[in-house]
Amino acid sequence: MAKILMIIAPDKYQDKEFEVPKKIIEEAGHQVEVASMYKGLAKGKLGGSYQVDLSIREVVVDNYAGILFVGGPGAAIYLENSDAHHIVRIAAETNKAIGAICMAPSILANAGVLSGYKVSAFPSEEQNLRNKGAEIMSSDVTLDRKIVTGSGPYAAREFGFRFVEAINK
Repeated sequence: MAKILMIIAPDKYQDKEFEVPKKIIEEAGHQVEVASMYKGLAKGKLGGSYQVDLSIREVVVDNYAGILFVGGPGAAIYLENSDAHHIVRIAAETNKAIGAICMAPSILANAGVLSGYKVSAFPSEEQNLRNKGAEIMSSDVTLDRKIVTGSGPYAAREFGFRFVEAINK
């Protein structure tokens, strides 16, 4: 059993991109902790909510086998966030499984870890990803080495399964 960290926005995270992969990861026998910008109740864009375990400032990357960023409009809060970028860089340097779905692959790209990787993302993010050296794939979900990226809520199920695959790599 591995410990996995899912990072959601404090407001307007994408409910499906959070709930579906979380369930798949837990059903695969892994423990999930959830971080956000702040502790407290995070709110999904579709009406869901979740009591966050820790703030991103409290994250110790070494405690986890994988880190996953959930998309949704609220994820924009992490695009230029130094704490989020630090988490991504440490996870990449220590060969953790890393996941990002919808707009969240831009968080990874902005942290400087997607150059030379094949990725899937929400169409609005494709130019930024190309500019940062990533190769855009037409598939809904892409697993390249230990980084899993997905294009949106319709890909949440496959994204969850591919993330479990990345953990086991």
